[in-house]
Amino acid sequence: MTSIPVRVADETTPSPHASGASASGWIPGTTRIAFGGDYNPEQWPREVWLEDVALMREIGVDLVSIGIFSWALLEPREGEFDFGWLDDVIELLHENGIGVDLGTPTASPPAWFFAKHPEAHPVTRDGIRLGFGSRGMASPSSPAYAAACERIASALGERYGTHPAVKLWHVHNEYGAPISESYDDDSVAAFRVWLEERYGSLDALNAAWGTTFWGQHYGEWSEIDAPRTTPAVVNPAQRLDFARFSNAAILACFVRERDILHRLSPGIPVTTNFMATNCLAMDYWSWAREVDIVSNDHYLVAERDDRHIHLALDADLVRSLAGGKPWLLMEHSTSAVNWQPRNLRKQPGELVRNSMQHFARGADGILFFQWRASRFGAEKFHSAMLPHAGAQSRVFEELASLGGTLDGVADALGSTVTARVAILWDWESFWAQDAEMLPSIELNHRRQIETYYSRLWHDGVTVDFAHPSHDLSGYDLVIAPSLYALSLTDAARLESFVEAGGVFVAGYFSGIVDGTGTVHEGPMPGALRRLLGASVQEFAPLRADEQVSLSNGVRGSRWTDDVRLEGADAVAVYETGPVAGGPAITRNRVGLGSAWYVSTDVSVDDLRSVLAGAYADAGIVPAPADLDGVEGVTRHAADGRTFTTWINHTAHDATLPSGAELAAGAVTVERGQE
Repeated sequence: MTSIPVRVADETTPSPHASGASASGWIPGTTRIAFGGDYNPEQWPREVWLEDVALMREIGVDLVSIGIFSWALLEPREGEFDFGWLDDVIELLHENGIGVDLGTPTASPPAWFFAKHPEAHPVTRDGIRLGFGSRGMASPSSPAYAAACERIASALGERYGTHPAVKLWHVHNEYGAPISESYDDDSVAAFRVWLEERYGSLDALNAAWGTTFWGQHYGEWSEIDAPRTTPAVVNPAQRLDFARFSNAAILACFVRERDILHRLSPGIPVTTNFMATNCLAMDYWSWAREVDIVSNDHYLVAERDDRHIHLALDADLVRSLAGGKPWLLMEHSTSAVNWQPRNLRKQPGELVRNSMQHFARGADGILFFQWRASRFGAEKFHSAMLPHAGAQSRVFEELASLGGTLDGVADALGSTVTARVAILWDWESFWAQDAEMLPSIELNHRRQIETYYSRLWHDGVTVDFAHPSHDLSGYDLVIAPSLYALSLTDAARLESFVEAGGVFVAGYFSGIVDGTGTVHEGPMPGALRRLLGASVQEFAPLRADEQVSLSNGVRGSRWTDDVRLEGADAVAVYETGPVAGGPAITRNRVGLGSAWYVSTDVSVDDLRSVLAGAYADAGIVPAPADLDGVEGVTRHAADGRTFTTWINHTAHDATLPSGAELAAGAVTVERGQE
């Protein structure tokens, strides 16, 4: 059996591609904020193409993504190519001044591929082989899939690699969705190779996995399987490593195609569309090092009243993945999406507000899925730039308005956002925390992060996201709402940050285990105990709907800790609950800085008073209460110019710090000079 090699990435070593393949580091020839979306002309007769292009020009579209799901048309039989229709589409777009983001269609292999290579079908953890007729890749470890991807990517690169219309390459589509891991034979073989490269010996693997528990010791590499469904709980360290392997195996698929396109299309950047907050199976810190331009797909959870805050979180995370450089919003929706439980539309003005939120937080391109609404297929009720209602619709009129707005901020191209606060975000820690048999079902890392982020958003504080291994010296305040897995090396970095004058805030159940999921020696939270100046003698999770009172008036829920002070001061104590009388919130002076511990779950509203002390230590002044709900983010140009985007998400008019009035639901961009 032939296996596809998957390298073990060194998280601290940057890729040679991290700064981009193109000379400019951005889309060649760009002079404005890119505007457009996915275009699927193969779904329509040729006479419709002329109408499409005319309407694109009317509203200012200058970049479209094409060919993403066209493998069966481009290669109707193995090794036989038909590029005639794609030639015509690219020429039509080029003649009308519309740039092409050209996709490699490897997210959807043709029926003939699976008929010839049934072993390439992905297999679920329960052993079910998934069939053809949807979207999603084959097994990422399949040699046949790798060869087929190389062939179609090479054919596209050879034909269009130097075409002046091609401004960007779009490899695959949304890697990791809907399948992020496969349990087929090729994947199991590749997993064993990956493990041997990672650990070097079975003794090291057995030690890392703790195989003395439940008698799981391995004597041969061939004895190791993927962590399939088992009679009881499977080894959590094995699950964690399989998540790492699966991320690396899928990333290797991207790198394989990227390298082909770099060779055949020099100077044209290569990207793939992330799903930064919606696909937790991919470690996008590792992916960001491999793409030339970070791009992202974001779709609102329409039923959430705070959906605009979640959008801001997503945009800040993507900007952070891009290292603060400009990034591309590859997809979002003009209105409703059809894969959520209720197909709620966007309200008038929401399309523009959403788009400008992404721009405010660093996006230099605003694209949608898709240009023209499909009449058939699984997403025929998904909104589009040109909806079923046509060009006279409200959605199309709002898009025309957005095109004009983006034209008006063309001079902001390349400007960047800076932040004084960082939230720690670690996909591998999330994978570890998603294991079974934790002390409570309420240990939801995503909820914790959203709670802290929401408080910062309401306080008008711009946020970056960072990995605990990153250089944090540029921040005044670093927050770890939920950082279950933390190495001693990264904990030492956090200590150095605080000693140098930084302020650190840790949420409960942080610093508990190392990178293998092994509990650190001694009292918890092992990796953070010295920095926090406090230990946890015992977890004290709460019953469903139980709340506890703190001495500072705050209410806690879901979780408490039996905390012992080891140098820290108690800022608040528990007045009720299983650990009444014990410290609830602590502060430890370390060098020139301070480290805070919040040992219970608090609401967004109560977190304002909890963070007040950390804000004061860090010299951060929250926005005045009368601007709560009015979002303001500043982009900075290299020449000192500033662009502050103000978005009023409230139902009432607001007065901005400049004295200007901003109507309810309105957006404005104020220019300034530093």
